[in-house]
Amino acid sequence: MNQFQPSPSSRTASTMQAMPDSRSQSFEEIYGPPENFLEIEVCNPQTHGLTPSSRYTTYEIRLSTNIPSFKLRNSSVRRRYSDFEYFRDILERESARVTIPPLPGKVYFNKFDDAVIEERRKGLERFLKIVVGHPLLQTGSRVLGSFVQDPNWDRSAW
Repeated sequence: MNQFQPSPSSRTASTMQAMPDSRSQSFEEIYGPPENFLEIEVCNPQTHGLTPSSRYTTYEIRLSTNIPSFKLRNSSVRRRYSDFEYFRDILERESARVTIPPLPGKVYFNKFDDAVIEERRKGLERFLKIVVGHPLLQTGSRVLGSFVQDPNWDRSAW
């Protein structure tokens, strides 16, 4: 046999190593929850207040996860845009190693128009998806879990 050709037994061994595991997966393995999952959405905007000077909009934050740094697997809280501003400022102060993304801009005209509220909702959702998905913030932020899960979150406590 030529010294440069692998023997049939070594060819079979190398082919076997390259083949993926062909064992069939159970239904639970295929369709069960992933090892770590994190879903967050900002939804259901509601405008409050009767007079123009007292009106404001709140947004529902729904979180579903199995990541241990979050206390609850499923939660739903309501926050105002100004709460998001405070939250972002707190994150910037406590997380010098992480660049915190911007919030959607302030709105001065037609801020209670449905299209304006929807654009802001989308921007707040983009912001939260980046923030809650960041591993350093998940494990190092004291305010993150509280903001997205505690219905009694008080910005003055931070």
